Amino acid sequence: MGYVRLLRRRRVLTLWGAQTLSVFGDRLYAMAIMWIAWEQSGAGAMGLVAIAESVPYIVMGTFGRRIMDRFASLRALAGVDVVRVVLVAALPWAWDAFGTPGMLALAAALGLAGAVFDPNLGSLVPDLVRPDEVQAVNGLMDLTGRIARVAGPGAAGALLAFIPQAALFWLDAATFAASALALAVLGRSVRTAAAEPVPPAEALRLRARSLLRTHPATGAAIAVHGAGIFAQAVAMAMPALLATRMDAGAGAYGLVLAATGAGALAGNLVAGNMRLPKRLPAVYCLLWAVSGLLLAVTGSAGSIPVLLGISAASGAVAPFLGVTLQTHLSAFPPAARRRLMAVDLTVIRAAGTTSMLVIPVVAASNPVTGFWVGGMATVVVAAAGAGAAWAWTRDRGALPVTEAAPQLSRD
Repeated sequence: MGYVRLLRRRRVLTLWGAQTLSVFGDRLYAMAIMWIAWEQSGAGAMGLVAIAESVPYIVMGTFGRRIMDRFASLRALAGVDVVRVVLVAALPWAWDAFGTPGMLALAAALGLAGAVFDPNLGSLVPDLVRPDEVQAVNGLMDLTGRIARVAGPGAAGALLAFIPQAALFWLDAATFAASALALAVLGRSVRTAAAEPVPPAEALRLRARSLLRTHPATGAAIAVHGAGIFAQAVAMAMPALLATRMDAGAGAYGLVLAATGAGALAGNLVAGNMRLPKRLPAVYCLLWAVSGLLLAVTGSAGSIPVLLGISAASGAVAPFLGVTLQTHLSAFPPAARRRLMAVDLTVIRAAGTTSMLVIPVVAASNPVTGFWVGGMATVVVAAAGAGAAWAWTRDRGALPVTEAAPQLSRD
């Protein structure tokens, strides 16, 4: 019901609809560019594309705070989406004209645009609603990714039966155009607290090191996030697990993905609307411990039905992770919130890129052991993070408190 109430507001509905369309377009783009990379240059090119998109997140999150602050408004983000329209639409031409180097250059440019866009939008969304609705709006925005992950690949496969590959890039460009239009319209009538300029006296306190030193429990949560993402790369060995342990093929793999997606959609409806407990950093780390345990037992699943049940449970935990961390970070004042979201993106991009280059190859040779090692390592790190976060949050004064006015809660 929290989602329904939020979607009755024109501004929230406009932003959510535009971002749902945009994220859906991103899934089409991801499938198209990876397919072209594999078709033309093999698996190595696919890895290079992933690296080219991730490196800008790492660089921007580490060194780009001042640049990030220049785009802390809906109208500025509309401009970023306009740039992405051009970049995505130009990708087929860049491939034809310059081959792999041209494709990688545009992929890196798109990664840079995303590195500016994602943390800024995440920091602006909580200002759309009242403080007691922040969890629900975070759940609603999380839902966009859940829907896209389920519908995107299937839609891309169906579309490719009727249209050329280049058309997927043009469709993605159209979704960015829709997002840009929605953000521009909202930006004309909306001024969020996160868009306020940062006084020079506060700039030093907004450095990542200072924020994490002041809020170590948040730092523990972000560190566990990175460790969890690193270990989750073992899931790329699922086809090997199915083949070696169950003598199953692509059909079973599709069922596993479908079960995971269905669990994530169901979990999102609960995660965005149930009342979260206090001490969110510790809770977040414990959720990662649960996720790690499920990852470990995946390696010992003895049948397809058991594996589907574990996959659905793993999918159901994922939105609780996303909503819990976003809700915790949303409690910080706007500028600090933006910086911490950028740090989190930097950590998970670095962890994900590194793990993708190493773990799937290693785990594929012995998937059962790979799942158990990755899962139990996650459990150990997450349990340690939960203990540390719990100890650090004994003093309630150490937790962030937002005093930003709810400027956009009513039409």
